[in-house]
Amino acid sequence: MSDCIFCKIINGNFNTEFVYENENAVVFKDINPKADIHLLVVPRVHVESLNELDDETLLGKLMMTVKETTKKLGIKSYRTVINTGKEAGQEVFHLHIHILSGNMKG
Repeated sequence: MSDCIFCKIINGNFNTEFVYENENAVVFKDINPKADIHLLVVPRVHVESLNELDDETLLGKLMMTVKETTKKLGIKSYRTVINTGKEAGQEVFHLHIHILSGNMKG
């Protein structure tokens, strides 16, 4: 999707540093962190939210990406969050998983 900020990040438009990536997803730091560690796991394919997800294997692959990322970075305790819809706090309408660890901010 041409106007999606996450699609632009995936395509390299902003030189965003990926802390991890694989064939299914990219992982990068949230620009407005809510915890000491706040990463976003973003699928390479554009899906607006969980409500539009029609590939049951994609969510499993994304969760495995969470596991691979936290293992690589040595993060043993963390929380995952998926916001679905504006009223639930979704700000970018491209499915993504938040990984939060450490002290919460704000």
